[in-house]
Amino acid sequence: MHLGHSHDAPAAVSADAHRPDGTRRALRIGLGGPVGSGKTATVAALCRELRDQLSLAVVTNDIYTREDAEFLLRNAVLPPERIQAVETGACPHTAIRDDISANLEAVEDLEEAVGPLDLILVESGGDNLTATFSRGLVDAQVFVIDVAGGDDIPRKGGPGVTTADLLVVNKTDLAPYVGSDLERMARDAKEQRGELPVLFTSLTGPQGVAPVAAWVRERLAAWTG
Repeated sequence: MHLGHSHDAPAAVSADAHRPDGTRRALRIGLGGPVGSGKTATVAALCRELRDQLSLAVVTNDIYTREDAEFLLRNAVLPPERIQAVETGACPHTAIRDDISANLEAVEDLEEAVGPLDLILVESGGDNLTATFSRGLVDAQVFVIDVAGGDDIPRKGGPGVTTADLLVVNKTDLAPYVGSDLERMARDAKEQRGELPVLFTSLTGPQGVAPVAAWVRERLAAWTG
């Protein structure tokens, strides 16, 4: 199930669209959302879906650990040198919005070490509905929520839900077991987001992450075009 509301134009990109040598840098897409919504699983699935067609890398953010990066490494979604971990030492939104220096260093190090890259995914640590990425860090942002968190989340809004370039409502396979109304979530998301796109996903289903991967490919086409 998905709502493919179209963009009239790609979202604004960061000012530093080129590397110091004048070549175009990788498209940077941030993924944020509450703890347990499925951000890391979505990143892993995107890597598996895109790694044969694109040159990509991942930066993960955790407060005091490398847990998300270690999950990706254990599952061998990319070679180890293409995964960087940032330990934020504070609330996750600090490192993706307020002081982005550690993340900027990580993405620039990846481009230098394994580039040229087409795409870098920057995964935030689990945060609340106000978490957003600095446009100095990413060119587009995805916000991931899940049906087990309650079907009232889209109605509650918050910057993550209302302003992200893509809202992903994950774990739809759990809806019958947790009493979440997917149609209600779709209506509330539409009311909060207008024409911004919303995708409903189940990483255990036959389509899996394919709709999100298609959205990423569209963003990359606009970026390289």
